[in-house]
Formats: sequence, structure tokens, C-alpha cells
Amino acid sequence: MRYKTALFKIGGSIFENFEKLSSTISQFSYLYEKEIIQKIILISGGGSFASFIRKAYNELRFTDELAHWMAIISMNYNGIELSRKFPKLEVFEDYNKLKETDKSFCIFLPYQFLKENNTLPHSWDVTSDSITLFLAKKLGLNECFLIKDVDGILNKKNQVIKEISALEFKKIKESGKLPELKTMDDNLKNQSRPIDPYLLTLIEKWKISCVILNGSYDNQRIINFFDATKSLKEKTYTRIK
Repeated sequence: MRYKTALFKIGGSIFENFEKLSSTISQFSYLYEKEIIQKIILISGGGSFASFIRKAYNELRFTDELAHWMAIISMNYNGIELSRKFPKLEVFEDYNKLKETDKSFCIFLPYQFLKENNTLPHSWDVTSDSITLFLAKKLGLNECFLIKDVDGILNKKNQVIKEISALEFKKIKESGKLPELKTMDDNLKNQSRPIDPYLLTLIEKWKISCVILNGSYDNQRIINFFDATKSLKEKTYTRIK
């Protein structure tokens, strides 16, 4: 499996744990050096910074507009922090330069791009997950990847669902066939529904798949997904399409 370009969002649970983050970046480095992926684009989630903004929003009741842009600034901030931790990664803020580059292992800071392409709703339903898929649409990609510390979306038996349509996922959420949140620990809650609500709307609208991969520690989930010698049974992921 060879990719010309692949877009990955690194979730806060990975970004804020250096051991998990090192594992994730190491796997990306392998894929890039082996030329399995020619161009790797990373976006950082907002993490704790965005969570703080949400808390302040709930307590101070400032506008959705302000909260939206503050949360996106937190993505830029984490992207800059990522570049400090891994200085060999190239950093792009100019979308046109990012698009024109044929071969790169890089970080993209999305604030300027989103200011110039201000079409997403300003709501807490729209997080870095939806922003990643929005960028994938602009880049002409047919899928994007969310790197989290969970293996994917779980069914009632706490098994990873490998392939599911956005419509099917909406239906099982509405029917209560996902694991019950009240009876689950925090880790299982995150695994049963680890994406922002608006992402499903964009997947349906643009027919772009979104793949959840676990970047934690040395489980090699990312490398295994792109390994053409591995069978589907040997790979752990959830693709929402």
C-alpha cells in the first residue's frame, strides 16, 4: 500500500504523553523513510488548551465566534510545540505552499487557512476532527486519519468495528446500540464514540473516509495499517465512510 499524500491528526491524548507521541512520530518516520507515504501532513488537536477554552466558554459565556477561533489557535500552538519537540519536521502555515510540496514530512498550522476558508460552523460540534477532514477535502484526498489512544469505535461487545458508514454509526448511536456510557469507565467511553459530532455530517456530504488508528506506545498500529503484507484481520482500526 503506497500513498502519495496522507493527512493525520494527532489527538491530545497522544500529543500530551511524550512516550505515546514518540511512538507515533517514530512510526510516521518509518513510513516516510521507506517511501510508503511520500508526503505526510500532521495536524495537532487542541488538547488541554482547547479543553480550558471550553471550560472558560461555559463559565464566562463569551461568543461562539471567539471560542471557535481560540480553539483553532490552540491547534496552531500545539503544532508549534510539536515542531519544538521534533525539529526535523517541516512547518507550513501557508496552504498553497503545503499543497505545492511533493515530498515532505511536515506539520500544518491551520489557523490562517481556516480564516481564509471560513465555511465550517462555529460550534463545539466542530473540533480538529472535522477540520482535518475539511483540509482533506481541500487537498483532494479521499480519506484522512485520526491518531488517538484507542483502537477504534467499539460495539456492544466492546469489539472494534473495522468498517462502518457514517449513516450506520448515526443509527447505532441513536438506537443505543453502542456501549452504555453510564456503565463504562472513561477509557471505554472514549473508544465507543471518540469523534466530534459534525465529522459524520462531513463524511456523508463529501464521501471522504476517516480512519481511526491507535498511536499509543509501541503497538505499531499505524505501520501495520499501511503494511500491504498484513491481512485485514491483523490490522486494528475503524474506518468511517
